[in-house]
Amino acid sequence: MQFHLNGFRSGDPAVAEALPKAGDVAQKVDVLIVGCGPAGLTLAAQLSAFPEISVRITERKPGPLEVGQADGIACRSVEMFEAFGFAEKVMKEAYWVNEVAFWRPGADGALHRADRIMDVEDDLSEMPHVILNQARVHDFYLEIMRNSPRRLTPDYNRELVELTRTEDPEYPMQATFRCLDGAGTETLRARYVVGCDGARSTVRASMGHALKGESARQLWGVMDVLPVTDFPDIRLKAAIQSADQGSVLIIPREGGYMVRMYIELGELHGDERAADRAVSAELLIAKAQAILSPYSLEVKEVAWWSAYEIGQRVCDAFDDVPERERGSRSPRVFIAGDACHTHSPKAGQGMNVSMADTFNLGWKLAAVLRGRAAPALLDTYSEERRAKAKELIDFDRDMARLFSAKPKDAAEAAQFQRYFKQHGRYTAGVETRYDPSLITGGTGHQALAAGQIVGKRFHSAPVVRLADAKPMQLGHAFKADGRWRVLAFAPAGDGGQPGGAIARLCAELEPVIAGVTPEGADPDSVIDLRAVFQTPHREMRLGDLPAALLPRKGRYGLTDYEKAFCPAPNGPDIFDLRGINRARGALLVLRPDQFVAQVLPLGSTDEILKFLNGFLLPA
Repeated sequence: MQFHLNGFRSGDPAVAEALPKAGDVAQKVDVLIVGCGPAGLTLAAQLSAFPEISVRITERKPGPLEVGQADGIACRSVEMFEAFGFAEKVMKEAYWVNEVAFWRPGADGALHRADRIMDVEDDLSEMPHVILNQARVHDFYLEIMRNSPRRLTPDYNRELVELTRTEDPEYPMQATFRCLDGAGTETLRARYVVGCDGARSTVRASMGHALKGESARQLWGVMDVLPVTDFPDIRLKAAIQSADQGSVLIIPREGGYMVRMYIELGELHGDERAADRAVSAELLIAKAQAILSPYSLEVKEVAWWSAYEIGQRVCDAFDDVPERERGSRSPRVFIAGDACHTHSPKAGQGMNVSMADTFNLGWKLAAVLRGRAAPALLDTYSEERRAKAKELIDFDRDMARLFSAKPKDAAEAAQFQRYFKQHGRYTAGVETRYDPSLITGGTGHQALAAGQIVGKRFHSAPVVRLADAKPMQLGHAFKADGRWRVLAFAPAGDGGQPGGAIARLCAELEPVIAGVTPEGADPDSVIDLRAVFQTPHREMRLGDLPAALLPRKGRYGLTDYEKAFCPAPNGPDIFDLRGINRARGALLVLRPDQFVAQVLPLGSTDEILKFLNGFLLPA
């Protein structure tokens, strides 16, 4: 964490200096976010990092979420939390999913443990798969917002009743809210509106979109309980398929005592809905007891329960531009999370994919609003995220079907277990890959960095920071601050000395970077240049580094010493671990959401310039 750049300031460095009139309520804003779920709060936290962007976020509920429906947090989401600065808080409080147990009937019909496997394969991520109440994740986002320069807080008790487009060229969107606290109505104007308002989204309806798909007609219950049981794997994630009573998925919760159970309740028939079954907590307990028999289950307290029907639905588009008009005008309204895709909760993807939606959108909105990028950048949101939602729907349909299947024999029962193993990378959130586009290049030079796949998230690895010998994960240097990264991996023998490949690259890139950097801004405020060397850090000379890797910043022209890294002294070596070509080195261009946009040879300045000119605006 870096601070004191523009002068010493005491107190918590996570609390930014407040802007004049911070906390004032504006009737005209750059971005209006409707909904305080995980998608809305991720977006609000991202945008709160930019003092020049005005935001309001509304919620029809009277206050913050207290008991969350979602709880599974994928490895990729914890990586994202690190970019926001609260991963350590999540990991300290959460349950860590280390192993998964599979239970099914034996030859005698009784339950037995069929297998027990690692939940996350080695080196899939430096972050764990964890379980934590959604409300706590909200708390961490709300803290970031409160600590931001604008001191952003949600407007609760606000129900959106109408969203229309006006002729105002500056603030074309008009939103009318019913104030549920008795204050009448309120009308807001916005440059952009993002609907994070759930499966019954008013924003989506205003766009004329609908969720399309089918229901699996399977009824499930879910409950968070404090149990007393002799079931031996109660503190492991456990998938249990009984002979004739259905299935249950056990998810241990944070704190060491509470457990979540997803309980199969059977098929719905005809026009029957979940509400028609008169599901109760007592019914769920009895069903769980039957599935777990002969093991005992006594529930001392039910903290929360619900019943739901499995369904998979997705919108045709995630913004307000019809395909026939794409390119002739830019989007002004977007939808994210449950507003544009819904699915079952057992795969643990709902909250994770929703947050990924707005992590993708946030930096793009910020770049356009700050004059850094052309509005065409916003078209890539619907293009990228709808493709990922369709993949999720297909995955969830198969997962739900296999979990509910009534196995006829051991071979058929093992099919679900094989599917789980095969798709572990997907559930960890690290398999997302964006297709070539305006902001994602091709794979012509992929062999230079075989383990950093173009279109996938940057796969972190251990390094040591040169200036202060700090061991760290390289990916943790890339925060949610809207900056592009150019990451150079040096060829063997290059220590940054004059005449070397890294020094030449820096000299060539400096005018490219300066061309998109606003006058008076820090030299790394738009594009952050860093380098990783093969030479052990104790054999490197800091003074040999080119000036671009020791940039002068802030009002005092202080030196930033955190741009150069070396392999971790005790291994593993990042060059070996991520398949970096040792003889030639490699050049990575990383998007602000940490996805690899390009893998190129070190001397590819012209290619970088052409790529960046496709969407970044000159200063």
